[in-house]
Amino acid sequence: MFIDSHCHLDFPEFQTRLPEVLANMQSAKVSHALCVSVDLPDFPNVLKLAQDHPHLYASVGVHPDYEDTPEPSLEFLVDTALKHSKIVAIGETGLDYYRMGERSYESMEWQRDRFRTHIRASIASKKPLIIHTRSASEDTIKILKEEGAQRIGGVMHCFTESYEVAKAAMEMGFYISFSGIVTFKSAKDLQETCKQVPLERMLIETDSPYLAPIPYRGKTNEPAWVSKVGEFIADLKGVPIEVLANQTSNNFYDCFQIDRAYL
Repeated sequence: MFIDSHCHLDFPEFQTRLPEVLANMQSAKVSHALCVSVDLPDFPNVLKLAQDHPHLYASVGVHPDYEDTPEPSLEFLVDTALKHSKIVAIGETGLDYYRMGERSYESMEWQRDRFRTHIRASIASKKPLIIHTRSASEDTIKILKEEGAQRIGGVMHCFTESYEVAKAAMEMGFYISFSGIVTFKSAKDLQETCKQVPLERMLIETDSPYLAPIPYRGKTNEPAWVSKVGEFIADLKGVPIEVLANQTSNNFYDCFQIDRAYL
């Protein structure tokens, strides 16, 4: 069985077809999925999905690319994470300088402040971090180290950076999660990085509704298709698909501290 370690089932693309999407998961042997929060106004919908469905989990946090949205406080993140048993992570959080454009480095300090708040909430609540980093890997690793994120760890989601960045993250106890991007023909460098990341430190995800893997590229992604990510990586690394599915599933339970006795 596969697990989708990162998706957004609360997004509008799924509002009218959630029963179909969940049925597709079952058909594709995808046993669980983590629904990831991106802002506070929509967080109640993320939480409700997890509470309504035993095989779904939730996170709480605000995406680094959401500028004009209510800012999460340390107290809110910690209290919310501890209050609800289906919340298994803090995030997604991190840094995204991709759309910085003509703005100065100093003008992005709000992102770095938000990131630090999430890391501190993660450590205080003992819930692992879900990290988003884009065009900002150096600062991402630097702040993780400064804030002591190795005390809690988590996952580098939708990983597209170099092996050096992956290695630095793994040394702090983070898992590396690969999305449908790794299946793209243009992703040769990422595929080489994927070959070097040990199965014991790897997760797989869809980031749906985005980044559908080959052969569905260009369509609305969904958790069922994490199986295609897994199949591609198994072939890339030369391991049986059952081995990859079992290892990445076990990694998911370990990363997010999920007791297998209650599955």
